[in-house]
Amino acid sequence: MNRLMLRVLLATLWMPLLCIAQTPESKPETAPAPVTIAPVKIGWINLDAAMVNCEEGKKMWADIQKYVEAQRTELAAINKEAETLKTKLEVQGPKLTDEARLDLQNQADEKSLMLQRAQEDSQKEFENRRMRMMNYIGKRMQPVIEKVAQKHNLNAILIFDSGRDAWVDPSLNMTEEVINMYNQTHAAASSKAAPKPAAAPAKTP
Repeated sequence: MNRLMLRVLLATLWMPLLCIAQTPESKPETAPAPVTIAPVKIGWINLDAAMVNCEEGKKMWADIQKYVEAQRTELAAINKEAETLKTKLEVQGPKLTDEARLDLQNQADEKSLMLQRAQEDSQKEFENRRMRMMNYIGKRMQPVIEKVAQKHNLNAILIFDSGRDAWVDPSLNMTEEVINMYNQTHAAASSKAAPKPAAAPAKTP
């Protein structure tokens, strides 16, 4: 191999190395700054207990309970009548004529149907009254819950569910405080003024 060819070969081998040596080093990527997440503070409330145990709730629930007791008495009376007709049919049925027995059977069936309808109507009315109470107090309690959350710098107040939540820090249970603040906020509605006695009729001369 002559000298010219040797020089060309050496130049060919050294060119890639020179290119690599002249390439500037890439700077390492700077790691992104860590993201800091502010801690979340959450309170809890037993909403059903709060609505039933505030002063307005107690009065409204007492009225519902009065309705329930009245309906229970009425249903018991209808049930007694239905049982009396059934017993009469069992005892006197064989001794009665077909027409009389059929008439007694119809009376017993009608009374049983009346009892069933009365039970369904009573249950439906109870649910309606309960829902009206919850909706009324729930709307009035919402601003109170927000005030309690702001007072304690809470990010949220969640509804406690005993079937889901095994334990809650008592210091984060806002139920009693919400009840107290609700009573203070709606004190006028909670303590209704006693009705004024009727004026005595004017005496005729």
